[in-house]
Amino acid sequence: MRDPAPWLKRYSRMWMIALLLGFIGQYLFVRQPFGLSVPIFVTMCYGLFFYSVKGRLGGFDRWKGQSKTGWLLFGPIAALAVSYALFANELFRFLNFWGLMLLMVAQSMLLTRGGSQPWHRFGFYGDLLKQWLLIPLTHIGVPFGILAGWFRIEKGRGRLSGKFGKIVLGLVIAAPLLIVVVALLASADGIFRSWIENVPNLFDDEFVGDALARIFIGGCISFYVFCFVWGLLFRKTKSDDEGLETAFPREPHGSTAEKSGTGVHIDSTVAATVLVCVNFVYVFFVAIQFSYLFGAAEGLLPAGTAYAEYARRGFAELVVIAMINMGILLLGLHFVKKESGLLDRFRQVLLTVLMSCTLVMLTSAYSRLSLYEEAYGFTQQRLLVHGFMILLGIMMIAAIVRIWYGRYSLAKVNIALAIVAYVIMNYANLDARIAENNAERYERNGRMDWGYMSTLSADAAPALLKLQERHPELKEVRDILAELRLEAKDRKGWQSWNLSHRRAEKLESH
Repeated sequence: MRDPAPWLKRYSRMWMIALLLGFIGQYLFVRQPFGLSVPIFVTMCYGLFFYSVKGRLGGFDRWKGQSKTGWLLFGPIAALAVSYALFANELFRFLNFWGLMLLMVAQSMLLTRGGSQPWHRFGFYGDLLKQWLLIPLTHIGVPFGILAGWFRIEKGRGRLSGKFGKIVLGLVIAAPLLIVVVALLASADGIFRSWIENVPNLFDDEFVGDALARIFIGGCISFYVFCFVWGLLFRKTKSDDEGLETAFPREPHGSTAEKSGTGVHIDSTVAATVLVCVNFVYVFFVAIQFSYLFGAAEGLLPAGTAYAEYARRGFAELVVIAMINMGILLLGLHFVKKESGLLDRFRQVLLTVLMSCTLVMLTSAYSRLSLYEEAYGFTQQRLLVHGFMILLGIMMIAAIVRIWYGRYSLAKVNIALAIVAYVIMNYANLDARIAENNAERYERNGRMDWGYMSTLSADAAPALLKLQERHPELKEVRDILAELRLEAKDRKGWQSWNLSHRRAEKLESH
């Protein structure tokens, strides 16, 4: 029987080739200087290009010599690519990178009859920049649509085979996500890393950085080259959704997807498999947090590691993990196919476990940052991170409620919370809090970063005056207050009146 939509298979193969390009690209370029890798990668890019435009080359040129000019560009493109394997002049290696990009974009436009004007007109180069930098971004959803299409199991197969296939697919999808998550968690927590290193010893600092860099760069390469080629095939002349509709047609009228308000859905079994894998790692990590951090089991820490030093590490990585989990939650709420009965309830439980573990991680990150501040002092950036983590925690609680009582828009709640949090941070008087907290820390351990304290605004003046009253021998405080008074007196005119500067101007020196 003839395939009713053979082009869909080609689009899927295009995405698979792009993923292969990303995988090979990270191997060729990450931590490696350009050399023979450049002509090899350029050749592979042309393989994807010609496979994608097969059947679309030829026909009438939009202006005389359009396609001939495109074919002639192979000469300079090949010469510039090969030059990376022949020469070492740093200036030309830098310039050739941008020259190669521009020539390849121009050639692809010429061969596919793109560009509204001939190549020697100024307007062509405006179209070139648009095709190079902007149009790929408008197609960023297409690869996700194709991925979602892969999640579907063809009709007519056995139930057992279908379920097994979905579970295997879920494991395949979870694998790269787990690499990123485990790498971040291992970087954040030495105890967790010591456990992972036994299974085997892979997740050291160098591996973490290298793995994240390779995944990120490989993903960027895959998404960009696919979206760029897709932009050549579908120029969005009629509808912004034309390309996505072609790659991933929506469900028929009356289907589950249509009833739920979106045409792209991940199979619930696939999603459940991914969530089980991720939650397994998170529950293990949270157990470590309770045992070592919250329980203060210092005797079980690695040799030579103090409790405070252990706790100060990793708060940044834990915040990144929380952001990743928010993304997983949104996918779980809006893009997983709703099922009736036990499977949907299982999805809700898994999402709740995910958010609960994230709350524990945020609490851990908050306590780590507090210990970090005790050791190194309070700054505006650290207090802002405190506020951001509190906001994330409230969002997590709202998300848990949304999982079980889906009667309100989580986006509206989060936007409202963000606005309220931003206003609160404005009125929290951060500089005053920084001065107060650092003054208390100084009285506990005698340490103070006077250079940073001198950068605070007039908001900090009252707290600094109190510190001066308790410690009149501190010349640094007198100098900072004198500078604040001088700055306040320089603000002349009623138009510049400000309460904090007015108070600083009236301060009495002791």
